[in-house]
Amino acid sequence: MTQQRPFFIPFLVPAVLVAVIFAAAMFNVFQYSFLEFVPGSVEVGGFTLDNFARINRPIYYWVLLDTFLLSFATAFFALVLSYPIAFAVVRAERNWVRSVLVVLAITPLFTGEIVRTYSWMLVLGTDGVINTTLKALGLIEGSIPIMYTRPGVVIALVQFAMPVMIILLATAISQVKRDCEKAAANLGATPNTVFWRVTIPLTMPGILSSFVVVFAWTMSAFSTPQLIGGGKVLMISNVVYLQGFSSFNLPFAAVLSLIALGAALGSLGLMKLATARFERKLATV
Repeated sequence: MTQQRPFFIPFLVPAVLVAVIFAAAMFNVFQYSFLEFVPGSVEVGGFTLDNFARINRPIYYWVLLDTFLLSFATAFFALVLSYPIAFAVVRAERNWVRSVLVVLAITPLFTGEIVRTYSWMLVLGTDGVINTTLKALGLIEGSIPIMYTRPGVVIALVQFAMPVMIILLATAISQVKRDCEKAAANLGATPNTVFWRVTIPLTMPGILSSFVVVFAWTMSAFSTPQLIGGGKVLMISNVVYLQGFSSFNLPFAAVLSLIALGAALGSLGLMKLATARFERKLATV
C-alpha cells in the first residue's frame, strides 16, 4: 500500500516560492550595502563599511523616530475609529444596514493610494475643504496649516489603514460568544459595563493583532507621507527613495532598507511579547 502524500504540500509551494524570491531580493540588498558608492554613476565600487558609518547622523535617527511615532499614531487612531464600525458591522440586526456598512468600509480599498492621497491634498490644503468650510462658518480668519505637517500625514494614513483595521476587528468581534455577554447582563451589568468588562477583553487579542498589522504596514508607507508631507515630514521609505533614486546612492539606500526592516521586525517582536504576556494575564483572570 503506497503512502499518500499530504494534501497540504501543493498549498505550500506558492508560499515557498514567495519566500525564496523574498530571500533572494534581501540577499541582493544586503550585498549592495557593503559596496562603495561611486558619485555620478549607478555603478558601484568595491567592499566598504563606510555606508554603515554614515548612519551615525542625527537626521537619520530623527527620521527613524518619526517613522515609529507616525506609525504608532496611525495604528492608535485607526483602532479608535474602526472599532465602533467593526462592532456595528458584526452586531447590526438588519442585513441591509450590515451591507451598507461593509460597502462603505471596504470601498476605499478599490481606489489607489495615489488617488486617495491626492484627494486628501484637496481636503487638507490651504484652500481645501476644511479651511474653506471653517472660514465660511466664521470660525477662523486665516488658514490652518494642515498640509505638510505630521497631523496631516497621520490623518491620511489613518483613512488608508481603516479598511484593513475594520476587517481584522470584525473578524475578532464575530468570534465573541454572545452567551458571555448575556450572562453578564443577567447578573445585572449595564450595557456599558458589558461592553467594557466583557466584550473588549474578549476581543483584546484581535485588537492587539490588528494594531500590530497596521503599525508594521504604516512603517513602509511611501506615497502618502511623500505627497502630504511635501518633503517636510519624512519616513524611512522616503529617505530610501531620496538616496536610491535621487542621489543614486544605491549602497546607502540598501543600508537604510536593512535598518527599516530590522526596526520593523524588532518592533513586531516586542509587540508580540507584549501580546503574549497580555493573553497569559487575560487567561488567568
